[in-house]
Amino acid sequence: MRMGFSPFTAGLSYRDSFDLAAELGLFLEITYDQHEMDPRLPGARELAAMGQAAGVGFTLHLPFVDWNLASLVPEVQRLSLERTQQAIAFGAEIGAFCGVLHTGLVPLRLPEAITHAHHRLHQALAGLELAIPVALENLGLSRTDLLETPAELVGLLEAHPQYGFCLDVGHALIQRGSGGPQEYHRLLKNRLIHFHLHDNQGSRDEHLPCGSGVVDWAWVREVLSGFTGTVALEVTGGAEGVRRSVALLRGNA
Repeated sequence: MRMGFSPFTAGLSYRDSFDLAAELGLFLEITYDQHEMDPRLPGARELAAMGQAAGVGFTLHLPFVDWNLASLVPEVQRLSLERTQQAIAFGAEIGAFCGVLHTGLVPLRLPEAITHAHHRLHQALAGLELAIPVALENLGLSRTDLLETPAELVGLLEAHPQYGFCLDVGHALIQRGSGGPQEYHRLLKNRLIHFHLHDNQGSRDEHLPCGSGVVDWAWVREVLSGFTGTVALEVTGGAEGVRRSVALLRGNA
């Protein structure tokens, strides 16, 4: 298992993030939206060189801001596809172990709209060219999220075997209650290549450091003991939040 953290969620600069990652033996999960929004950030080639110099690898969170692969508006979906494909190329250039992809939105909760949005999502996933492994992430945090149940994500992954699964433990807890992470893991452990780990109190997506909420971390540590993929901390609290989370997961807390 390789462990890393998101500088974006932690609120750390790349300079501080590389130092912390090198110290703790972690990778960095890069948020592609940040690089679209802020031209001052390093490009893919520079970022790859920084990683090589520090001995730090990467995973990549693919676009999710102002983005919707399941959009009912053709131009919105086209732009979302273009941005996602560009992000995958960015991930390949930095040598990302994998990319993480959301599964789309449908704000108009009418039966015909939902059916059409599912069709658009299937169309989009079939059309992407995957230069790196890509994992679909469980959401279910809002009525606008297209997929409402674990069974829908199971069906989506069965239809698109080229994708893996990212289990976001905090999301699963909010969507399905205390047994949500275990439910997703039971249904999709054979497709699991990546974890997102953070904590909350069970009602909203707080991204607290691990051990600060109600996630069952004893279960998480047990599952991670036999996991060979990648694990990214999406925790707030700066360097201290990352340190506390790493200590808990490594059994040092």
